[in-house]
Amino acid sequence: MLEAELPVLEPTPVDAQDRIAPALPQRIEDTGLDETFLVSLLIKNIYRLSLDLPSRMCAAIRLPVWIVERLLETARNKRLVEPLGQAGAELRFSLTEKGRAWALEAIEQSEWVGPAPVPLEHYAAQCARQSIRNEVLSRPKLEAAFADLLFPEEMLEQLGPAVNSGASMLLYGPPGNGKSSISEAVCAAFRGRVFVPFAITVDNQIITVFDPTVHELAAPLDNRGADSLRRESGADARYVACVRPTVITGGELMLEHLDLAYSPVSRIYEAPMQLKASGGVFVIDDFGRQRQTPQELVNRMIVPLEKGIDYLSLQTGRKFEAPFDALTVFSTNIPPRKLVDDAALRRLRYKVLVDSPDEETFVMIWVLTARKFGLDIDEALMRFILDDLYAGQLGAHYQGFHPRFLIDQSLAICTYEGIRPRLDPAILRRAWKNLFTDE
Repeated sequence: MLEAELPVLEPTPVDAQDRIAPALPQRIEDTGLDETFLVSLLIKNIYRLSLDLPSRMCAAIRLPVWIVERLLETARNKRLVEPLGQAGAELRFSLTEKGRAWALEAIEQSEWVGPAPVPLEHYAAQCARQSIRNEVLSRPKLEAAFADLLFPEEMLEQLGPAVNSGASMLLYGPPGNGKSSISEAVCAAFRGRVFVPFAITVDNQIITVFDPTVHELAAPLDNRGADSLRRESGADARYVACVRPTVITGGELMLEHLDLAYSPVSRIYEAPMQLKASGGVFVIDDFGRQRQTPQELVNRMIVPLEKGIDYLSLQTGRKFEAPFDALTVFSTNIPPRKLVDDAALRRLRYKVLVDSPDEETFVMIWVLTARKFGLDIDEALMRFILDDLYAGQLGAHYQGFHPRFLIDQSLAICTYEGIRPRLDPAILRRAWKNLFTDE
């Protein structure tokens, strides 16, 4: 791992009320890591990143200066580093020949260079402190998250207990009625903070967890800043303060994506998506469109969903327990009983039907969507849409995505014709032809 790949962060300030923040280690023993392991990691960082100042070493391995000074002392006793003289207030160091040989040997075992990892046991304890089950979404919070969506009140009454369970739910119903939008709104509703480690370690094997494509950095709790790693306050800098994560996958999901990914070149593992989603929301969209059968996917998820524990394996064959702490949302437009058997359905705790809108709701969707585009839609035009377009098309049913689709098509027609954006029967008839085929 290169230094350029790391977000430039100082230790996360700890608010008096932020009790989930991992404590800054005061001693090597507090890191949960063996001193020899840490010395090797420090030597690799010095070698790969051309580090010479303790302050830069602290920033690289994300440990406080008093621990780095202890590691440097051990490295000096082993004749792995030697002092080069003062550089301002700091003493500069360089690797000896023995130190370079040590670094190369350590790199052969693992190419991980960067922050010190967090032991699995420490990470599991941190996951428990910041569990998604600890965050409560009240009715007002959920209503705010769904403010831009239109659906029956009874659906909100179903969704409320489901999202607060931290367990699993199945969104099902005909396509184009907002299942994906509901999933995204659920994700957006959870805005609490979690602490994500750059990496964890099992049997001295490195597993990367923090992923900048998944994890959004959280705003600091205050403006105190942190200009030195010597300060005694602050969270363990091996973790990154993030917004509760959201991981969304679809038809591309395969069973191997739920296992550790191992690189034989770097000899580093990457955490599977459900582990990256810890403390947040894990959405499996288009459920039933994956290469594996839905039954196989549910069977793989049964133990994690029921016990909150996942089982992962290293290349050595070692199996270990990993925390599973994600609200898991399955979304499908395939009838559930065609997907999995009754035993599997029973394990998907909450089942929410996202059905086609009734006429009143459909009209509201049209009005609100047109308004977003700065367009007018009067009663006469609405009657044309309902009575002429839908009633005149065999098998045409109201679907939640239709208004946006037809408005997009109408605007494209207006642009092509060089006329001002508007909705009228002639334009809508042309747009309508792209909604259905002639079969």
